[in-house]
Formats: sequence, structure tokens, C-alpha cells
Amino acid sequence: MTLQFEAFYAGGLAPGWNLLVQGHSDSGEDKFEINFLSETGDIVFHIKPRFSSATIVANTFHGGHWGKEEVSNVFPLVLGEPFEMEVSSDAEHFHVHAQEHKVLQFSHRHRPLAAITRVQVLSDHRLSQVELARRGLSWGDVGC
Repeated sequence: MTLQFEAFYAGGLAPGWNLLVQGHSDSGEDKFEINFLSETGDIVFHIKPRFSSATIVANTFHGGHWGKEEVSNVFPLVLGEPFEMEVSSDAEHFHVHAQEHKVLQFSHRHRPLAAITRVQVLSDHRLSQVELARRGLSWGDVGC
């Protein structure tokens, strides 16, 4: 997969921010994921739509090991169609929406939240927009 977007914010990305990803699912392969990383490089939130099983999975990767995977069977994405995914955070959870449907709520497993300093979007699908915003400020816009 290709790294198509990466943003770093020393003040921490959670809570109170929003990530919006829009694109087009070109192939049947599961080639799209979003990772939120801590200062130490751990993946504190990993989200991946799996077109092959019509599920969305979420997990963490801490100390070289994956945590317990959470799976959502709410899958409003359609292969070959444009898609929109939005990830936000409050003090207790990450919230994931796809095509304006809430698909997942994932409890924070990493504290402090201010240590979440980086976000990456990896994809072999065509992305038309990636935007990270916090309290009305915007840090990125990509037109691929």
C-alpha cells in the first residue's frame, strides 16, 4: 500500500479532531487503512475496511503485538463506487462513519490521548480528499 497522507501534530490529535477521507474503491483488494500513532510509534487506532468480507475492522498495535480486533458488519461501502469515511474522537471513543452511517465505536486503549501525534492514510485506491481538522483548523488537503 502507498502512504497517501500523513500529518503530525505535537499537541496531540485526540479528542476534538476529525479526519475525513474521500475516494474511489477501484479494486476488490483490501488496500485501504487509517492509522493513528503515538509518539512512540505504536498504532493506537487502526481502521481497515475489508471489501472481501464486507466488514470494517479496528485494532491497536502496542509493543510489537496486535490487540483484540473489533469487527463491524455495518458496511455501507460499495466496490467500484466513491466512498467517504470519517473518524472523530471524544474523551472515551473513536467514532467511525462511512457513507454517513455510524459503523464503529472503539474505546480508547491508549492514554494519554495527547500522545496521539500522527495520522496516516495508506491506500492503493484513488483518494480525492483527505482532511484533518481540529477546532476549525485544517492541516491537510490532498487532491489525487
